[in-house]
Amino acid sequence: MSRQYRHLLSPGRIGGMALSNRLILAAMGTNFAAKDGHCTERLTAYYEARARGGAGLLVLETSAACWPNGSTMPNTVAFSRDEFIPGLTELAERVHRHGAKIVAQLNHGGKMAQEDTAAGRPIPVPSPLKKGGSDMFNVLTREEIGHFIKATGPDGKGAQFYEMTGADIAEMVAGFTAAAVRARQAGFDGVEIHAGHGYLLATFLSPYTNKRSDDYGGSRENRARLLLEVIRAIRAATSADFAILVRLDAREYRTEGGIEPADCVVTAQLCEQAGADAIDVSAYGNTAHAIAFTEAPLVHEPGGFIGFAKAVKQAVGIPVIGVGRIEPEVGERHIAAGDFDFLALGRKLLADPDLPNKLLSGQAGTIRPCIYCYVCVSQIFINQPMCCAVNHNTGREYEGNIIARSSNRKKVLIIGGGPGGMEAARLLAEQGHQVSLWEREHDLGGTARIAALAYEPNERLVHYLAGAVRSLPIDLHLGKTATRENIAAQDVDHVILATGAIRAAPAIAGKNQKHVFDGDELRGVLFGNNPEAIAKLNPLARLLLSAGRLSQLLRSIKLLRLLSHLWMPIAREVVIIGGGLVGLELAEYLVERRRKVTVLEPGPDLGAELAIVRRARVLHQLREHGVAVHKSVTAIEIGQDNVSFELEGAAMTLPCKQVIIAMGAQPDSSLLAQLSEGTAQLHQLGDCRAVGYIDGAILDARKLVQAIAE
Repeated sequence: MSRQYRHLLSPGRIGGMALSNRLILAAMGTNFAAKDGHCTERLTAYYEARARGGAGLLVLETSAACWPNGSTMPNTVAFSRDEFIPGLTELAERVHRHGAKIVAQLNHGGKMAQEDTAAGRPIPVPSPLKKGGSDMFNVLTREEIGHFIKATGPDGKGAQFYEMTGADIAEMVAGFTAAAVRARQAGFDGVEIHAGHGYLLATFLSPYTNKRSDDYGGSRENRARLLLEVIRAIRAATSADFAILVRLDAREYRTEGGIEPADCVVTAQLCEQAGADAIDVSAYGNTAHAIAFTEAPLVHEPGGFIGFAKAVKQAVGIPVIGVGRIEPEVGERHIAAGDFDFLALGRKLLADPDLPNKLLSGQAGTIRPCIYCYVCVSQIFINQPMCCAVNHNTGREYEGNIIARSSNRKKVLIIGGGPGGMEAARLLAEQGHQVSLWEREHDLGGTARIAALAYEPNERLVHYLAGAVRSLPIDLHLGKTATRENIAAQDVDHVILATGAIRAAPAIAGKNQKHVFDGDELRGVLFGNNPEAIAKLNPLARLLLSAGRLSQLLRSIKLLRLLSHLWMPIAREVVIIGGGLVGLELAEYLVERRRKVTVLEPGPDLGAELAIVRRARVLHQLREHGVAVHKSVTAIEIGQDNVSFELEGAAMTLPCKQVIIAMGAQPDSSLLAQLSEGTAQLHQLGDCRAVGYIDGAILDARKLVQAIAE
């Protein structure tokens, strides 16, 4: 066992469950179940992969104790009838084959039960809800809004709520208890009662949503009464060795009068007294505010909930589970210090299900990193199956092992060392093919390098892929430009073009002036490798970039990100034309470097290529920093020291010293046209086929490798 993670990888116990280590798969909705609530092979294979990867405990995604009532997704795992037991049994058995344990996260969505709204079923709540607006629709694209139509219900009136009576409460306790009994019959090792994230039990705990005057409202003890009755009933109906975990919110962000840490501590103590075996400490944010979701439960701040877990740990004698963007080395440190007992990982185990085994074998450096792009959870927002931008095997485990050794060894030449090219090279080499990779720059990464400059987590993916390429028997050539002649000289079976996109500015009046950069020019200026773009700069800027290039400083993304806070060849007043992924992330990068930025988007949507949750965060932060972001802008014209345009029919002019056109990305098919007469099979991958950025390039690589292997 790796000494670096000796506490994290040591055995642990939760109630009657003996766990091989202290790494837990956190519950995350997948939409992999069948629409009728049954387990599918896709769902089972996904969980089996995380068990095979070495996690000590898996927490099943939020599941409907009273299905179809209380379902939060179109494809929700159900525990409400005996007909579901066979599928659940197979799931538990396949997890147990690999030495892992599994608990079912039982839930009733309450006011969050969108499937009840869609079906027109009345939804139980503790008290009449306060009506309020939401800024979420300001974030969504027109296409995404279409997925939310069912939120209005079959009659268009939206969700219909009713205040629970004593009889309703007793029926709910019975429903949770019966579901737990079925989980035990199916071979599950326990249950996690979900009492957080705005779901039914959480609304009883919250002083914001619980205004009852009976025994289930008022004091902390009364607000916890329903949860405590569920715990006691499950304990009485199962056995002492059947683990009962409870997920609690330590805080409700952006909710005046909501749950605070002191409330969570008292509730945790009451849960322990009622028979709970562990407390899973989370938090929640008021989703009327689009930014809230990255404050909680999917916290963006590294280790954002550690303080909450520590407070609960000091107050209870049962194990406490820490969660919330905690790196393994940080989890190791806090477990060693006694701040919590187990570490739950969500997104990290989507990106690399083998993370626990890699820690155990001392191969932490080979872990595929999560880049916190929020593609995974944003899929759930629009009622689609979950996926992972950096690991497109997630949710496709049932298709088989993509890197199984091939008996038909091929010679493959890949042109382009961006994420798609590197991922294809990695997968093909691991299959046993003979792979060569050419990259015209002296560093791997392609346009992901500038994406990494703007958003630090992307750098981790570049380093991971580059490290994988260098560790495998891949014939790597950096600084090599591909031509028809040198490609033709290679005796290969397949040529894969992963040359990215051409980012040339569209026809905008005034775009040819010296203070205007298109996407490729900006990249060349920041990394000092585009002489034509650098020639637009003043002599001092050219001198500094020349010094940076000669000293190799500009090759380090991390160092360049740091130095750019001190100096960069971008003026103080900047107008960015283009409010897509590139434009918004560039605005985020520049405003952090004290630039005054305005974003103009000609189309009706902002950041359509960004995942919903990431987009919401970027837009919120830009506006917090005073960045004006305008969409549906027309008649744009660039002057010597201003940009004029029309917005909602009104003519406007903005003073500025720099204009960056973050538009015009088109697939680069120039090399493809030159190679049509060769004998090798030609393929296009990533942005040179269709602009899809990191997510699209990684998925393209997987599909192409599968096709070559067939």
